Amino acid sequence: MTTFKEIRGTAIQSVSSDPTNPEEGQIWYNNTIGVLKDYQLVVAAWASGGNMTTARRLIGSSGTQTEGLGFGGQSTVVSNATEEYNGTSWGPGGNLGTGRRAIAGNGTQTAGLGFGGYSGGPSPKTTATEEYNGSTWGAGGNLNISRRESSGAGTQTAGLGFGGYLAPGVTSTTEEYDGSAWTAGNPMSTARRYMAGIGTQTAALAVSGIAVPTVTLSATEEYDGTSWAAGGSLGTARYGLAGSGIQTAGIVFGGSAPGVTGATELYNGTSWTTDSASLAAARVVLGGSPAGTQTSALAFAGTTGANSVATEEYTGAFLSTRKITTS
Repeated sequence: MTTFKEIRGTAIQSVSSDPTNPEEGQIWYNNTIGVLKDYQLVVAAWASGGNMTTARRLIGSSGTQTEGLGFGGQSTVVSNATEEYNGTSWGPGGNLGTGRRAIAGNGTQTAGLGFGGYSGGPSPKTTATEEYNGSTWGAGGNLNISRRESSGAGTQTAGLGFGGYLAPGVTSTTEEYDGSAWTAGNPMSTARRYMAGIGTQTAALAVSGIAVPTVTLSATEEYDGTSWAAGGSLGTARYGLAGSGIQTAGIVFGGSAPGVTGATELYNGTSWTTDSASLAAARVVLGGSPAGTQTSALAFAGTTGANSVATEEYTGAFLSTRKITTS
């Protein structure tokens, strides 16, 4: 019979307390409590969260996994409703002043920003910006260029808006928000809409989307506060995806490629890799967690063919001490 020492070159240590800084794959016997333990990688996973009250697609989003914000979108009608997520369930927030779908967002649950979109009226797009304080929305400074299906990054007082649909035409234009007014920034290399936005005003990502006329992109562009430059390409070209994290540690999920997908990819500042975890409910034009992280993200709403109320929470891979059992 082969022993552990013969396999690993060392015997299992018997210790009175768990090691302070164990190495991955290390095994030990805690003789104080009589338990055999190891230190292993726990794989990334999506898990179900609480459902939204109202199913909708083309929704705006702000916040994190435990403090999320979803607003606007398309239910049976264009919506002005806001819902707040506490890490377990959704509850009502203050209504948008103007209901709209395909609205971009950034910021946090208590300092969110929503801009652009389509109200369903005679104008196919808007310049309107609204700011959320955790309970109510108030008017902010208007965009210089009205647009829908654009994306955002940053915060309520240092925001970034880019791309979108001008009805007609797709745009590459960028605007920066200082908490009261938008000013023009340098355009992206490729005009696009329905992309994911990640990061800050001075370190952002524009990921994938649709270019002219209906070409689905895998390209990523990186913004440094002044100009856009090419980043690594996604493994799966798609549009209508959502994201979380920062420029050097981002995550995107969902979308259509052109079939609806739940695929998840991770960015390290240079290249994308496909994660082992996919959304349980593949969907497109969904909400995300722009103020979240690469290892703690939120996905909600969207459409699978029908509008969705589903919420999923992402936990990235991590090392953990665990009890070894025979089961």
